[in-house]
Amino acid sequence: MTVVESPASTPVTMLRGAARRVRLDRRYLPVVGTLVVLALMLAVGGGRYEGFVSGRVLSNLLINNAHLVALAVGMTFVILTGGIDLSVGAVVALSGIVAAVAFRAGMPAAVVIPVVVLVGTVIGLLVGVMVHVFGVQPFVASLAAMFLARGLCYVIAPESVPIRDETFVSFSDVSLDLGGGWRITGAGIIALAVVALALWLLHYTRFGRTVYAIGGSQQSALLMGLPVARTTVLVYVVSGTCAGIGGLLFAMFSRSGYSLTGVGMELDAIAAVVIGGTLLTGGTGFVLGSLIGVLVLGLIQTAITFEGTLSSWWTRIVIGALVLVFVVLQRVLAGRRVA
Repeated sequence: MTVVESPASTPVTMLRGAARRVRLDRRYLPVVGTLVVLALMLAVGGGRYEGFVSGRVLSNLLINNAHLVALAVGMTFVILTGGIDLSVGAVVALSGIVAAVAFRAGMPAAVVIPVVVLVGTVIGLLVGVMVHVFGVQPFVASLAAMFLARGLCYVIAPESVPIRDETFVSFSDVSLDLGGGWRITGAGIIALAVVALALWLLHYTRFGRTVYAIGGSQQSALLMGLPVARTTVLVYVVSGTCAGIGGLLFAMFSRSGYSLTGVGMELDAIAAVVIGGTLLTGGTGFVLGSLIGVLVLGLIQTAITFEGTLSSWWTRIVIGALVLVFVVLQRVLAGRRVA
């Protein structure tokens, strides 16, 4: 008797089925690209510089950029809806100034810390109201908020104000030794907690699904009965709150408040989000991608520090080149999706 082999059981069919199962969703391609860039930088740096791939150096990537992680997380929410927030760098400066002046006045840390975060929340709420209620373009609304926050910095304290509060300084000194040169500070723990909370909000709540829906098509989100108005305002509140947390983390890092802090920091946050794979047109992106984007930016600065002879301006040149590459990649993927 002749046995006829089922098409489903032939090796070729099985291989095709396996290939389909492991085929990567196109939404993840930019994030995978960012991971590849990070791995290549670690491989090249590890081969070129002694001690480049060590627990101490890699731990410092998160510790030194904890404030930028918080900013990038908030910016991810805004860009996912197709918006932009240019005020976050100025909010970092304002939060630091408010913290330093409040500590100098003798206020306890239990009061100052929530007030500092609330400063960012209020400015984010103002931007959200301008965008949704008054129909102001996000670029213009956040630009106005940026000038407002930066101006308030100079009104409150034009000079650098040191922070000497014992509770705050003690918390800034918190450092957990994880062994093998790895360590994490209180600022790093807060930054990772912000990432974890944002991950939960975006992927396991109705608010997160609405954020993605607005970025995909605001008109469709309205037709589906989703709370577009509330969500549009809330994403800027989230961004402002994250900027307030970023200001707090930077104050822990520098132990001072200064009006010129955070100049251009909003562009670093946008670059980290874009390099991390979030589409500037909205609808596609991941918070973890933004975290990896921040690590890539930090690794560029680390490599230039190890090189020693290069100007720090090479950091900007490399970041600009990476952003251009990832924007082109986004356009290619978006074009294929439309086709």
